[in-house]
Amino acid sequence: MLSDITIGQYYLGNSLLHRLDPRVKILLLLLLMAEIFIFTRWTAYGLIIALTCGLMCCSGVPLMVLLRSLRPLLWIIVLTFIIHILGTPGETAYQLGIINITWEGLNRGTFICLRLMLLILLSSLLTFTTSPVKLTDAMEALLSPFRRFGLPAHELAMMMTIALRFVPTLIEETDRIMKAQQSRGVDFTTGSIFTRLKAMVPILVPLFLSAFRRADELALAMEARCYRGGVGRTQMKALAVKRLDYIAVFLMIAMAAGLSVLAWLD
Repeated sequence: MLSDITIGQYYLGNSLLHRLDPRVKILLLLLLMAEIFIFTRWTAYGLIIALTCGLMCCSGVPLMVLLRSLRPLLWIIVLTFIIHILGTPGETAYQLGIINITWEGLNRGTFICLRLMLLILLSSLLTFTTSPVKLTDAMEALLSPFRRFGLPAHELAMMMTIALRFVPTLIEETDRIMKAQQSRGVDFTTGSIFTRLKAMVPILVPLFLSAFRRADELALAMEARCYRGGVGRTQMKALAVKRLDYIAVFLMIAMAAGLSVLAWLD
């Protein structure tokens, strides 16, 4: 289960998505997310699904690696579907005793689950095709206009990137601790819910200690390199918008306009 968590992982490659400017990728991701929430027609979602499949093919990331990002949240998707098919009133599609499944519930449950899956896949595409360093530079550049209002853009970008960077490390540390405890006879799979929660204590304590130790080592390393925030800092590789980025922005705006026309015609 822990090996299926792909948050914060970067897949090295030279695909079209890898070559896009990270600022453009973040803005396009936000635009796609807005389209997913705004448009509710199946015709519009057909285009969004086709675009998502195209992006997955252009990313250079193996399909199974991308689909693995859905597994940690699969139970949430299934639970959401069950809640909608059982709790949405409408025309009965199937009834067994007090269980009443409606066509409206099936339609709504499928729609919401599809929305969740698209959001997860698109977010995973961003982290898989953007290195943590570029992600930090992009977020800092996008947040920099808010500095005049007192927003610490560099510090916020650094915090978010460090958090993403250490997710795989903490997952690996958790897996190592669990295997060490299982070798000592600890059982995490049987017993009541309270027994399982009690068995988690030997994992949480060393995990928190390891996280604090890593944070302290990182702080010492940053201080040893004279890190004093973003004031006066420069970038070794400055971000630059290229022709490919303009093409991607144009295509995305054209798609958003097309979706708006479809919604207006419906």
